[in-house]
Amino acid sequence: MDPIYALNLRHLDALSVIARAGGMSAAAEQIGLSQPALAQAVGKLERNLGIRLFERQAAGMRPTDGGRAWIIRIERALRYLTHGMRLVRRSARLAPMDHIERRVSMVQLRALVAVVHCGSYAAAAEQIALSQPAVYRAVRELQDALGAQLLVRAGRAVRPTDLASRFVRFVRLMLAELRTGMDEIAANEHGGGRISIGTLPMARAVFLPDLLARFAYEHPGASVEVREAPYGELLVALRHGDIDLLIGGAMREPAPANDVEQESLFDDELFIVGNSAHPLRRRKRVTIQDLLAYPWAVPALGVPMRHNWETLFRSHGVEPPTPRIECGSVLVTRGLMLKGEWLTLMSLDQFLFERQAGALAEIPIEGGVLRRRIAMIRRSDWRPTPMQERFAVLAREMSAERMRTPP
Repeated sequence: MDPIYALNLRHLDALSVIARAGGMSAAAEQIGLSQPALAQAVGKLERNLGIRLFERQAAGMRPTDGGRAWIIRIERALRYLTHGMRLVRRSARLAPMDHIERRVSMVQLRALVAVVHCGSYAAAAEQIALSQPAVYRAVRELQDALGAQLLVRAGRAVRPTDLASRFVRFVRLMLAELRTGMDEIAANEHGGGRISIGTLPMARAVFLPDLLARFAYEHPGASVEVREAPYGELLVALRHGDIDLLIGGAMREPAPANDVEQESLFDDELFIVGNSAHPLRRRKRVTIQDLLAYPWAVPALGVPMRHNWETLFRSHGVEPPTPRIECGSVLVTRGLMLKGEWLTLMSLDQFLFERQAGALAEIPIEGGVLRRRIAMIRRSDWRPTPMQERFAVLAREMSAERMRTPP
């Protein structure tokens, strides 16, 4: 089981109360626990985390450096959860909650997240190793505590209400914050650390591998997860706290969501690409009209590269042709370019190796093509660990090097 789910929400809330109150006795009175029970809870947390959270002194209790960092993570995590609960209560026209609802537990939250992810009680029960009745009971108790329906039947499946989907996002952000806090403790005690990166085609071939190699050399104990998926899926994962950074997407105006920030990394030139034996390669002069005579493979509508492709034609006063193939996979598109007189639009990084091997080549056009700005995206309220922040700094440094010396 994920160690996050072994944490007790009420005990986590108690840590910040102890820090503010300066002692166990005053804190116990505020949160409605006996002093021995509170002391036992703190001791259990310290054993599970492997650090001392407080210095016991005659004048009271003071957080250690590690305890202070963990309490900051706890307070951020519980703010996410409290915000989500208030959202549910407000939608149900119930009184808001000022503190963590005592009837809400990690077991209930874990069950809800699993059911929403799996789409059924049976699959959720299997995923989290609980009985189906236990999962059903946990979700029902959570609905009772929050005062709102979170799941509805859709045939044999179960789907979240719109309100539940919004609530689950805050739950996942809470869980991500706690995982980051535990990872921060482990990194401080034993070295290492963890970061999760979402990557898009522009960064996969050259930039990100170079970045990963440099980061791994500098941080030999660190662990990096790299996730590939379409932009929309990665953006959702970023906003839910499942990944820390999204690298390689084109800058979008306006920003794709009000809770994320885009940071410019470098400018990327786009090329018309075909196989090295393409008839247009034998011409000394290629015009926009010449491009209309050949089949194109480009991404679907709504993808920035598709917009760039359309802009290429319209900037030359020509309406873009109907693409023969719409494909978002750079790997498939590169393979297609080798099979005939196909054309596509790519950055140099995306066909660099095939270009070096003499298989694919750019086709220069009068008036040039286009440039686009590549971005790194993060949540606006993301609080990175020192190791995670160093990864972002390295990305900026390598981007600056790239701008000085293009590939």
